[in-house]
Amino acid sequence: MTPVRFHQIVAAYGADPRRWPQQERAAAEVWAELHRAEADAVLADAAGIDAWLAVDQVDPPGAALQQRIIGSAPVLQPAVPRRRLWWSGAAVAGVGLLGGLAGAFAVSFFVLTGAVPQVHESSYLTSSFGGSSADWSGE
Repeated sequence: MTPVRFHQIVAAYGADPRRWPQQERAAAEVWAELHRAEADAVLADAAGIDAWLAVDQVDPPGAALQQRIIGSAPVLQPAVPRRRLWWSGAAVAGVGLLGGLAGAFAVSFFVLTGAVPQVHESSYLTSSFGGSSADWSGE
C-alpha cells in the first residue's frame, strides 16, 4: 500500500474501513497503523465529510410530484389484434407472388415470340488479343 493509494481509498470511500474495497482493506489498515499521524489527519478530514453526508436526508416525493409524473407519462395505445397482422402479412406475400408471376410471364413472352433483341458486339468490347473488328489501317 502506498501513501497515494491510501489517500485515494479514503477520498473515494470515506473514513470507515468497512466501506473500503475488501481486497485492499487489510493493506490499508496496516499502512494506517504504520503511519498513524498521516493516516489520522486524512481520516479526520474524511470523517468530517462522512458526518456531513450522513446528516443529509432526502424527503420522499409528495403526492403532487407523483401525480405530475403519472400525468406526464405517455399513454399506451391498445395492441393491434393478430387478425390485422395476419392480413398485412398475406398482402405482402400476395404482392410478391404477383410480381414473380408478372416477371415469369414477361420472360416467357420474349422467349416464345423470339422478340429478344440481338446484341452485336461493339468494337470497344474486344481486346487486341482476340482480334479487333475495327479497321485502323488508315490511321
